[in-house]
Amino acid sequence: MSRNEDLDLRWSARWSLTSRILAVNIFAIALLAGSFFWLDNYRVRLLDERTRQTETQAELIANVINRATPDERASVIAALGTRSGHRIRIYGDDGMLTLDSWQEAEPTYINRDPATEPWRRSVARWMDRSIEAVVNAEPLPRFREPEVDQFSVWDFAVEVPDSRVSASQLALAPDRTPMVSVAVPLDADAGSVALITANARDIRGDVRNERLRLGIIIFVAAIVSVLLSLFLARTIVRPLRRLSLAAKRVRLGRAREVVLPRLPDRRDEIGMLARALSDMSQALRERIDATEAFAADVAHELKNPLASLSSAVDTLHKIQDPELQAQLLDVVKDDVRRLDRLITDISSASRIDAELSRTNFERVDIGDLIGGIVQGRSERGRDSGVRIAFGRPRTGSAIIMGEASQLARVFENLLDNAVSFSPQGGTVRIAATGDGDDVFINVEDEGPGIAEEQREEIFRRFHSIRPSDEDFGKHSGLGLAIAKAIVEGHDGTIRAENRDNSAQGARFTISFPMARP
Repeated sequence: MSRNEDLDLRWSARWSLTSRILAVNIFAIALLAGSFFWLDNYRVRLLDERTRQTETQAELIANVINRATPDERASVIAALGTRSGHRIRIYGDDGMLTLDSWQEAEPTYINRDPATEPWRRSVARWMDRSIEAVVNAEPLPRFREPEVDQFSVWDFAVEVPDSRVSASQLALAPDRTPMVSVAVPLDADAGSVALITANARDIRGDVRNERLRLGIIIFVAAIVSVLLSLFLARTIVRPLRRLSLAAKRVRLGRAREVVLPRLPDRRDEIGMLARALSDMSQALRERIDATEAFAADVAHELKNPLASLSSAVDTLHKIQDPELQAQLLDVVKDDVRRLDRLITDISSASRIDAELSRTNFERVDIGDLIGGIVQGRSERGRDSGVRIAFGRPRTGSAIIMGEASQLARVFENLLDNAVSFSPQGGTVRIAATGDGDDVFINVEDEGPGIAEEQREEIFRRFHSIRPSDEDFGKHSGLGLAIAKAIVEGHDGTIRAENRDNSAQGARFTISFPMARP
């Protein structure tokens, strides 16, 4: 998978960053809301445990009733009902109610009529139903007290008299209070059954309280999450939007100087991005300014030979003197050569950055490279009576990472420049040394030297200070500019100064970082 594909957000590509931040945080809240499922499971466990407890209590109550005499049963069930909080009923073998703890004592609980309760209870019941529907809770049967109290109305327990096996049921009263009913056969009277009914309002209250606490927690968490999301979106989205608008202005070019916010107080990735974009914009402006200046300089430099060439061509057909015609043809040839040299150097200067950015640097031995250049110049006789002395470094002591052909162009340009300023019979000295961290190359001539105010200017494109006896147009004024561009493309530096040993002449010093073993 490519890097672009890895960063591609296919399904959310049209969402704003603020929406994504909110969605992620709300999703976390939704996960927290999933605890309602756990709460329903907690409710079911409580009800199951209460059912088992009631079944156990019903068995104990039945044992006590079995041991009591018929005359004692009324007082026994009244006492047991009051102590346990349950309602105890005994049905005879004919299914009719014979004893009721609520008739012998005060009722132990009240099932409220929902119609008489305040609206808050209705909201609570609606929330109970809604949450149980969301969690897909198993529905419970309805519990209602019969108008005619006889055993046959308790459907879950109709088999108890014959099977002599206890039965239980969990149901909901009209106000959604859980009711546990347990029917237990009595051994003292064949066919008689004890029905114990327990009100589990405390469980409903506990579950609602927990649900309320959980709801408050989720509500507060949601509010805090939304506020934090908006704060996060503000700290991320707003500066990004400012950067985007500024970048758009740069693209549209509606202002000569578009200042991108640098966000100096931010030390996070947004601040790093802002400063990187600002630096990139500044570099782009400088590159555009340099390109415009270069274009203007090119136009200016081309005008002179073109004007001379045009004048010579216009004059040529008006003159009949063969000698003057020959002179004009020489002028035309010189101008054509000058134009060719200018165009060649301009082309080289414009391609340097692009060529260096695509080149894979290799280890280059500066001593071997300069030695080959000096030997080649000597064999071709390029130095017009000027001797070149090369101080060769120790083998392997001056190795850098670079592109050999571009570096060779630097040394050729510097040697051409030094030779052109040196007198006949003079000496140009070139030496290379390494100190373990850097490699230094010095090129010295015996010319007039360089005025201090010109030591930076000479590296500008088309800036040319030539010897007085040199033919006009022999150099394009790009040699030192090209050399400087190549040196800086290799993370090096170049500077010009006069020789400091009281000898006349100029010195160019280049430094490159030494290649690591």
